[in-house]
Amino acid sequence: MTIKALFWDIGGVLLTNGWDREQRADVVARFGLDAQDFSERHKLAVPELERGRMTLAEYLEQVVFHTPRSFTLEDFRAAMEAESLPREEPLALARELGGRHRMYSLNNEGRDLNEHRIRTYGLGEFLLAFFTSCYLGLLKPNPAMYRLALSLAQVRPDEAVMIDDRPQNVEAARSVGMHAVRYEDAAQLREELSALGVR
Repeated sequence: MTIKALFWDIGGVLLTNGWDREQRADVVARFGLDAQDFSERHKLAVPELERGRMTLAEYLEQVVFHTPRSFTLEDFRAAMEAESLPREEPLALARELGGRHRMYSLNNEGRDLNEHRIRTYGLGEFLLAFFTSCYLGLLKPNPAMYRLALSLAQVRPDEAVMIDDRPQNVEAARSVGMHAVRYEDAAQLREELSALGVR
């Protein structure tokens, strides 16, 4: 068995989640928004945001700025971006492995936040391409997203490893024939990758 490519989730593995439940709750509370109203509006808009069919500004107009606010869209966006933090140990491991292996992202994210995170944390220094939902128009755990990423990277499923923190995304990767590791911590990840010959 020869592994030719590694596919990394970003939120929950290399970085904290970008705009997941905890991040949304933190920012919503900070700005004093009605959590239920926000949640209902978010649910309708976020699939379009993450598939790249809606900009972050358009999403925020629908979800937050549908009524006058005492703060600006730029204020809210800055608070969203500030929720993104590095996970130092897996990030260091990915940088190390990037010197020896072909590596890509395979993640769900809206375009604006994805590009902020890539730029801020230098992810393009070790990931060759970003197979992100906003560019592919598909969302994990849809198996079609994994198959498309494999086609774009020109690797067979059995030559690839998916690294993700969510069980359903790991299961979906395995369903198309990829190897997959569910991320728990950097030491466990290094050990499981090593067992697959990724060192």
